[in-house]
Amino acid sequence: MSISISSPVTGGAQTGFTSPTYTTASDVAPDVNGKQWAVTALGGTQTGVRVHTASDPFTVTYVRPKVFKPVGKPHPVSGVLTSVPKNSHVIIVRKGAIPLAGQAPSTLLVRCNIEVPAGSDTADAANLRAAISLLVGALTQISAGLGDTLVSGLS
Repeated sequence: MSISISSPVTGGAQTGFTSPTYTTASDVAPDVNGKQWAVTALGGTQTGVRVHTASDPFTVTYVRPKVFKPVGKPHPVSGVLTSVPKNSHVIIVRKGAIPLAGQAPSTLLVRCNIEVPAGSDTADAANLRAAISLLVGALTQISAGLGDTLVSGLS
């Protein structure tokens, strides 16, 4: 797989953080088709943020499909595809979050599921790349606002 995270990762803007960076180390993913990295050190100002431990995770994982589904055959008369299978790629961030002072961390889970229509990797690669470009750009732009919304409940 060509998915790789180079360390340190520059974090997106967040209220109260100054130049956040995350030093990562390769880890063993829970899925055989996955790659995982754990956050081992922090950079910038991120008061109160904790690095990865066994009971307080801070990881990012990528999992590819176990078997890639091919595009089906078109209907012999109409030439139309009646069903297009999807190849699902998943990116997961796990972060321990303390629900109440003095309590053990519980795991916050963020999933990004990318369902690629079979065959589009060959027939329409530019638009797959455009979708990912938009996703990453949008997440970068809304990083601080999304963090604020998770904390305040206001959008």
